Amino acid sequence: MLTAAVRPTTRLLRFRQNVRYFQSAATTSSTVNAAEIAHFSRLSSLWWDEQGEFSMLHRMNPVRVSYIREKLLEATYEDQGEDARRELESKCAVLSGMDVLDVGCGGGLLSESLTRLGARTLGIDASKSNIGIASTHASGDPQLSSSGNPLEYRHTSVEQLVKDPKRFDIVCSMEVIEHVDNPMAFLSACAQLVKPGGHLFLSTIARTPLSYVLTILAAEYVLRKVATGTHTYSKFINPSELISFFQTYRPSPSSSGNATDSSHIGSDASPRPWITRTYAHGLPTRSEAEVRGIVYIPWNGEWKLMPRSSTPWGAVECNYLFWVRRPLDS
Repeated sequence: MLTAAVRPTTRLLRFRQNVRYFQSAATTSSTVNAAEIAHFSRLSSLWWDEQGEFSMLHRMNPVRVSYIREKLLEATYEDQGEDARRELESKCAVLSGMDVLDVGCGGGLLSESLTRLGARTLGIDASKSNIGIASTHASGDPQLSSSGNPLEYRHTSVEQLVKDPKRFDIVCSMEVIEHVDNPMAFLSACAQLVKPGGHLFLSTIARTPLSYVLTILAAEYVLRKVATGTHTYSKFINPSELISFFQTYRPSPSSSGNATDSSHIGSDASPRPWITRTYAHGLPTRSEAEVRGIVYIPWNGEWKLMPRSSTPWGAVECNYLFWVRRPLDS
């Protein structure tokens, strides 16, 4: 094990030499990385083993769902006032009547949770094996497999789905963007699938020395919490890069059928970008977007959503959640 730990330590000394993948991959036409799909397809049978390969995601899932609920309540308050927020908060099915897309759904951990909150959920994944596992697991739950099933799975990629006319109130992509090719095209496709006034939720890993130590050196090589090769440091994405993308992202109406067309970015095709201003530490206003750190607490085996006040002070140096809202006039 010591030898295994030395190899990634040597790589850590060269972390500054990693290509900034978020920028360099813009010339790639497809977002699907065949090697990544093969990797997760081999692990697909382990998705619902809560003590196995995906145990960390099982523990993270309640925090992700809680955050989605929290942001929807905040948006309801902003749009309709306190009475409407309280009414929605009193309901168990806070996503009732909403169309939700889970991009890179894997075995369906998040998709099932969102469906139980009342959503009409579509989970998509580029791995056929993952879709098979997700469908099989959902079929064992009468709530999810009854007639008029509000949960559907589809083996497809996000750039293929964007060619369909349907758009969604909520688009989620959790722990996915750090595994794709051409993250800019991937973000563009996800954004195009959001209805005006809708929400995009992402969960990913920052590209920092701390994230390398925790997610690759420790998790893969020392503690063996996840399979070796699961993460690629150069593909991690910093919060500032997501913020910068949505400061200039203005989708052209004519590009809705072409997920990889980034020529519209920075154009004047729509009234305004999704993020129009930032304040101290380069963070956006809470009504437009938000970055929140999510930290694993090893002594109780749980993930914790960090307070907003901690975001500028290192809370997003590793895992973090990102939310952005599409303007009504775009």
